[in-house]
Amino acid sequence: MRSLLKSLGPGVITGAADDDPSGIATYSVAGAQLGTKLLWTALLTWPLMAAVQIMCARIGKVTGQGLAANFKKRFPAWLLRVFIMALLVANTINIAADLAGMADAAAMLSGINSHLFVVVFAIVISWATVRLRYHQIANVLKWLVLVLFAYPITAFVVGADWSRVAHATLVPSIPHTRDEWSMLVAILGTTISPYLFFWQASEEVEEEKAAGQATLAERRGATVKELELRNIDVSVGTFFSNVVMFFIILTTAITLNRHGITHIETTRQAAEALRPFAGKFAATLFTVGIVGVGFLAIPTLAGSTAYAFAETLGWRQGLDKKLKQARWFYALILFSTGVGVGLDFAGINPVKALYWTAVINGLLAPFLLVAILVVASDKKLMQGQPSSRLGWTVVAITTVAMFAAGVAMFVV
Repeated sequence: MRSLLKSLGPGVITGAADDDPSGIATYSVAGAQLGTKLLWTALLTWPLMAAVQIMCARIGKVTGQGLAANFKKRFPAWLLRVFIMALLVANTINIAADLAGMADAAAMLSGINSHLFVVVFAIVISWATVRLRYHQIANVLKWLVLVLFAYPITAFVVGADWSRVAHATLVPSIPHTRDEWSMLVAILGTTISPYLFFWQASEEVEEEKAAGQATLAERRGATVKELELRNIDVSVGTFFSNVVMFFIILTTAITLNRHGITHIETTRQAAEALRPFAGKFAATLFTVGIVGVGFLAIPTLAGSTAYAFAETLGWRQGLDKKLKQARWFYALILFSTGVGVGLDFAGINPVKALYWTAVINGLLAPFLLVAILVVASDKKLMQGQPSSRLGWTVVAITTVAMFAAGVAMFVV
């Protein structure tokens, strides 16, 4: 148990960051718009998300390098540059959407213009990312994610029809319209997100460096126990991430959809889902949850982009380094956040922006998963420890499912 608790780290943080403002908004829109129709996705995405993140963790732990560094050895330079530019665009838009969601929630509570909060949140997050080690931030902020468990409490307070809930969870309702397919793509994109692939692998490398394995030769290879503990870490993190997802969809379905609120346009409407449990404090609880996960997710988004570029272009990297030691690495983090702030002043609707970033991630993810599958099965790159046949099969199924959902979104 002591070893298990000690091993909980990157996987749990990744799982917490997965329930970012974009995820909360997407799940809220799904529950309000479609009721319990897509509850089954929470049951499906847990093993799929876990398998993907375990594969990324294995790549980082066994090779001693992040995803982009391994892609660099296996794919042509032009393709890798396409990957990292697509990641930069998707992550920057996601940062803008997350900042907008956080600021809109804070403005709802305080009455202060949301643009002020966008700037304040961006400055605080940028300062903390540059000055502090990410684990120092995450170890505090990940406790704020517990606020999201107000959704399960609300579901029990309201009183769901649990037999119908069980049916909606265990018997998939296949989407029939373009809107339903785009919602499925958004759910897949916000749970199986490209930035988490890069983040998971890079954080495994950071963990090894922190343990004193400074050189690449020292980091190569992993013991069976190390891999098993990391599998548990990732499984626990993704499990709780999907539990939160399940109850956000369920709670918004039985509080908003049931009362005819099927199109969420503002964060205030999304916060109303918590009113049966929190009463007049619903907005406060919602705001604390959104801001907490935003502070976790934005450094993860910006950091994953910086790791990908640094590994591709040979920059010095690492959130454990000072600004002077990794200037370009931190410059890209600040650039992504700055552009995100600029996009927020364009007058975007926070809820719509959060939803569509999930759709973008859902369309990008399967292409990256193909590359991950190639690397994970390469015995030479993986130091004779390639992904298991079961893990490879599950990730391959995930890839096909995400491609199929993306195609259906355009042709239905």
